Amino acid sequence: MFKIKVDIKPNILGPGFRLYHLGSLVRIKKNCSIGINCSMQPGVVIGNKNLENDNSFVKIGDNCVIEIDAKIFGQVTIGDNVIIGANSVVVKDIPDNCTVSGIPARIIKQDGKPIKY
Repeated sequence: MFKIKVDIKPNILGPGFRLYHLGSLVRIKKNCSIGINCSMQPGVVIGNKNLENDNSFVKIGDNCVIEIDAKIFGQVTIGDNVIIGANSVVVKDIPDNCTVSGIPARIIKQDGKPIKY
């Protein structure tokens, strides 16, 4: 028997949501809203910073891509057209039209232009 290992609560996904390559845990907490045409790879966790339910809300905009094993913790707002890189850990807000990567995630590209640090 094949077990899917997906924990997504009802009424949080926008139309056009795509979940690629099932087989690894995907968990999305109940206090979350995901916009239209978003896609997600396996291993993604959208959760709390602590074991207890902290009732913090996560809002993910439209046309976002969340790559393999990315994590989003705490009360975070992610803008439209955002790409979250593989294995990134997002703990603060991300504006529109950005690519983020790292632990913790930081902006590496905004409006198609690389960010120099």
